[in-house]
Amino acid sequence: MNSPWLQARHVEHPPVRDAPSFDVAVIGGGIAGVTTALLLKRTGATVAVLEADHVASGATGHNTGKATALQSTIYSTIRRNRGTEAAQVYAAASAAGVEEIARLGVPSEIKRRPAYTFAVDESGAQAVGEEWEAAREAGLPVVADELPELPLPVTAAAKLDDQVEFDPVRHTRHLARQVDGGGCAVFERTRALRLTEGSPCQITTDGGTLTADRVVVTTHAPVWDRGLYFAALEAHRSYCIAARLREEPPRGLSITAGEPTRSVRSRGDQVVVCGEGHQTGKPAGGNDPYTRLEAFAREHWSVADITHRWSAQDLVPTDRFPMVGRYLPHSSRLFVATGFMKWGLTGGTVAGKILTDLLNSDENPWAEAFSPARLSPGSWPRLAWHNLSAGLNFVADRVSPATATDVREVRRGTAAVIREGVDRTGVYRDEEGLLHCVSMRCTHLGCLVRFNDAESTWDCPCHGSRFSVDGTVLEGPAVEPLPVKPPPRPPG
Repeated sequence: MNSPWLQARHVEHPPVRDAPSFDVAVIGGGIAGVTTALLLKRTGATVAVLEADHVASGATGHNTGKATALQSTIYSTIRRNRGTEAAQVYAAASAAGVEEIARLGVPSEIKRRPAYTFAVDESGAQAVGEEWEAAREAGLPVVADELPELPLPVTAAAKLDDQVEFDPVRHTRHLARQVDGGGCAVFERTRALRLTEGSPCQITTDGGTLTADRVVVTTHAPVWDRGLYFAALEAHRSYCIAARLREEPPRGLSITAGEPTRSVRSRGDQVVVCGEGHQTGKPAGGNDPYTRLEAFAREHWSVADITHRWSAQDLVPTDRFPMVGRYLPHSSRLFVATGFMKWGLTGGTVAGKILTDLLNSDENPWAEAFSPARLSPGSWPRLAWHNLSAGLNFVADRVSPATATDVREVRRGTAAVIREGVDRTGVYRDEEGLLHCVSMRCTHLGCLVRFNDAESTWDCPCHGSRFSVDGTVLEGPAVEPLPVKPPPRPPG
């Protein structure tokens, strides 16, 4: 089952077919890229959006559909890592992002809801108290004396009124239709393969070549490694379910302050529950994450049936602050937006506002704090550990044993690692009994991928690249597929 937001049909945009030229090319058709493109168009620029799949089919289509400036315990985290001033910038930008979504979206589809950060035990209550204090210090009008209407033993909560619940796919595709035309274009099924910076920049795609004076990269994980973003971004998986209820669903936008994370919102007669996060390429822990989310929903509501299951990948900077600005410190032609920390609908919209100002040489009050070139000494130990962990994974997987010796051991719907000398092959047998065999070397930097049972994908534990069982790239920073291999020969 897929995300409920991706069920609707949409007007398709064509791939690149000739060699057009634009003022700005935006690579990535999620909410960050499309918002940036529309705002730039409204300043008079000619803009092209290049999307490898369909608009909003990536991270934008696989989330909770919440836009809020109150985001779990983000303000106490930012204050701890970068200080009060950075938290104030983040609060002002996030609040503006919520209002920009409401301004740009279809009015009938924007629903105002209160947002809550809540706790169900005493340790969580302490975290809520710290977040309330940090959010107030950052300038948000949060209150602490109202609890969400949830069938849970809530011990404490911080509340922020007038936040937004919406359909992120309809919203982003609505914006894309406004981008298209008048000298601007949206190209779907167009994967950017190579960028040559110059005057103008040249972008080679799988459907043709186009040129642009400047380029904005909003591909979730930045394509091309010239900025080394992978070294400062942790990749996390999260899971969601939508359950149809026999009762009235909760109407607030709620998320826990402690573990396990539970994010809750309504969708018509359904409740949407998300959580069970873990680092990409590492075990989710316990049994199937969807099973745990379903058990949580059934424990607290009268569930008629589970209608949707889906997952998302989020990139979290080691200093816990998004990266928006020049791709390289002295770049005048290449810009980037990434690292939205599981709040990409709000953060991606903020990125559009920042990038539009930067590309028009206007002042932006948030640009310095969001700059990818910033220094965050408080996060350096985490940065060091993140990269040490990637190095340990690189070595450890090469000495770990195979999980099978013969393809005949691989059951339907399961995967195994088979070793042939020093080489390893990832083998998956689908439900029809067909084998899919791929190289296990991630095409980004050569770490060995691991199988994700919950999603039947090969995931890289070093920098978060993900591949389907046939090797197709699902998530960057990798841009090349895993090589397909013949089935390993039986031993003997």
